[in-house]
Amino acid sequence: IKTWLIIAFFITFITTLVYIYGKASGFALTYAGIALIISGIVSFLSYYFSDKIVLTMSRAREIAKKDYPELFRVVENLSIGAGLPMPKVYVIDDSAPIAFASGRDPRHASVTVTTGLLEKLNEAELEGVVSHELSHIGNYDIRVMSIVVVLVGVVTLLADFFTRSLWMGRGDHENRNVQGIFILFGLIFAI
Repeated sequence: IKTWLIIAFFITFITTLVYIYGKASGFALTYAGIALIISGIVSFLSYYFSDKIVLTMSRAREIAKKDYPELFRVVENLSIGAGLPMPKVYVIDDSAPIAFASGRDPRHASVTVTTGLLEKLNEAELEGVVSHELSHIGNYDIRVMSIVVVLVGVVTLLADFFTRSLWMGRGDHENRNVQGIFILFGLIFAI
């Protein structure tokens, strides 16, 4: 239910946001209609592919048991203990100690850790971090988190597009006072 509420809020928010941006430039309904279609498509894609998007953006690479046997064994053992299907395991070449889980449900989940985390933690600490990530998988937190990451990225791109479009001028339109109000609203939304 949370996931669908977030998606519905996102589609409504994006359509409203683009309507305000469009009102500031004189093309409100056209832009809002396009935004409704695009936000629906983005929502669908983020639901089914947000984990792959996040993993690609992070430059994570999937590993096999032979690549990092200790990590793989820890994930495998803790998954069995938690009654979860074995998630895919990814590693990111980065010195920062970071771990995260992604996916839309336990059958489509992954656990990702950085090489920095693997270098800095002993086995007991690694088990603690991995079990924390597996709890996100078991509680379906990963679905909400993955979708929100993609959707926030879209909002950020729209805000950037709007603020850049202000520098290009507003064109010749009849009612500049109304446009000025919507430009103010657009700036507030962009912030």
